[in-house]
Amino acid sequence: MSRPTRKLATILAADVVGFSKLMDSNEVLTLENLKTCREIVDPIISEFGGRIFHTAGDSVIAEFASPVSSVEAAIEFQQILSDRNKNVSEDSRITFRVGIHLDDVIIEGENIYGNGVNVAARLESICEPGCILVSRFVQEKIEKRIQLTINSLGKSELKNIEGEFAIFQIDPSKEDQTPSTPSPSVETQKEDEKQVSPSVTNLKPRLLVLPFRNLNNDEENGYLVDGIVEDIITEFSMINSIEIISRHTAFNFKGKDIDTNQISSELGVNFIATGSIRSSGSRIRISVELTDPINGSALWSERYDRMMEDVFEVQDEIVRKVIVALVGQLEIASLVRAKRKPTENLSSYEYLLRGKENHHKFSKEGVLEGLEMFDKSIEADPDNAQAYAWKVCTLGQGMFRGYLEESTDVLFEQAKKTLEKALDINPNDFECHRMFCEVYKSFEDFEKAEFHGRKAYEMNPNDPRIVSGYGEYLILSGKTDQGLELLIKAYELDPNGLGESNTDKRIGDIVFGSFVHGDYEKSLEYAEKIDMLTNNAWIAKIASLSALGKNEEKEKEKGKFLESNENFSFEDHINSFHFQNKSVNEKMIGLLN
Repeated sequence: MSRPTRKLATILAADVVGFSKLMDSNEVLTLENLKTCREIVDPIISEFGGRIFHTAGDSVIAEFASPVSSVEAAIEFQQILSDRNKNVSEDSRITFRVGIHLDDVIIEGENIYGNGVNVAARLESICEPGCILVSRFVQEKIEKRIQLTINSLGKSELKNIEGEFAIFQIDPSKEDQTPSTPSPSVETQKEDEKQVSPSVTNLKPRLLVLPFRNLNNDEENGYLVDGIVEDIITEFSMINSIEIISRHTAFNFKGKDIDTNQISSELGVNFIATGSIRSSGSRIRISVELTDPINGSALWSERYDRMMEDVFEVQDEIVRKVIVALVGQLEIASLVRAKRKPTENLSSYEYLLRGKENHHKFSKEGVLEGLEMFDKSIEADPDNAQAYAWKVCTLGQGMFRGYLEESTDVLFEQAKKTLEKALDINPNDFECHRMFCEVYKSFEDFEKAEFHGRKAYEMNPNDPRIVSGYGEYLILSGKTDQGLELLIKAYELDPNGLGESNTDKRIGDIVFGSFVHGDYEKSLEYAEKIDMLTNNAWIAKIASLSALGKNEEKEKEKGKFLESNENFSFEDHINSFHFQNKSVNEKMIGLLN
């Protein structure tokens, strides 16, 4: 008789809690739900390197080479099944319990026998619903390698198994809440010495959504992770009762170690949302947490496991649930949200994300690649209004920076036709109205610019691009009180501007707007806040110095400007400003002479 083949293996045993009762209640429905849950469990076991070698009714037994992988797989499917149970009726809920043991086993064909299997099965039978029980042999291997707390349940005898076993429980529904060590500067500060930015005490919540971590650590899906976060920020910006820090400022923190207390003080935020995204095959998991940045406490957290085609639905769900946590259920009825949503065609959406990613590069290559991506997005879904709007935005960037070979007249006409198409598709798309405001400002059609700028602002009052664009229109049309107020609001929402190639643009807009408003001191005050002024802001600074009679400083600054801009004509440049009242152009030219 040949010796049996033996090996050391980790055995996972799982079955459904109360399966017989469920079958008695509704046999057909129970079998349908079990099939659905097995379609979740089985692929995850395989994904983590496991092999199912036995099934009987509601039970599953699998072998793993690694104890860590077996526990990670169990945590994964238990969390997904828990989320599923929250979204189905009570009679459709299926709950598993899991036992895991590491021991010597006997291999016979495709089957496995021995003490490893028996102990895992006994652990599963006494496990709490939705939890995982592991033996000490497994606990010793996984300790410090998983993020969840492992609780000791002491020693216990298992039915028909000789001896006592040390048993440990893992509850996948409870994340490890071990607090991080506070920074010395915060910890040693006396309570009455702590200074919180005044805006932190505002009744209106101010939220920062930090870039989510890409747990796949691959560049290929990086654009998808960033795009989802950007869309979440955009959705939040449509809500009047919440102030949201812009995408541009938020992404300055990408990949950096941060001090949330310091961020709260600098940006005046009283809530910070963080998260992570991991995709596997056709599934995606999004985890989100809302924290109080002052004390670091977690206020709310949630996990979403969906098929890739449900990304948009998950996005809406995240927004809705965070809103509930922030301002309460009673506020939701009064929130005004724009009637706009990205196309649900994933291929078109991916092209859109890639196009936006290239747009944000502010380079010739980025403009050309971005236009190609938006065209592909439109080709994949001709009804994707956002693709048309972002194409116009990128055309505008190409025009302004001289990246495109076509004449301005040709590009303007192309932009108008593209926007008209977008508005035909979705008259409530704020991106389209924002772009139309920009186009009509350039044509000096102030009535149409006013209509579209105001429409975009009413739809999305916390998007800094919309706030700034409408503010610029108001400045040009002579409504400088309102315009300057909006330019300052845009800066508060987006204090880091538009990245390296647009350094301090928001402050530059205030410098220019303050000059036109006649507040020359404020113009100079904001000009001193930054090292690199745009040409328009620099010209406004020189004109403000002249208006205040500071002629020596004016001539010095004017000399620096002309050194940096050879063959520059102040008169030609200022006459290109689209003021409704041309006396403003004349006044500025006079102050610069």
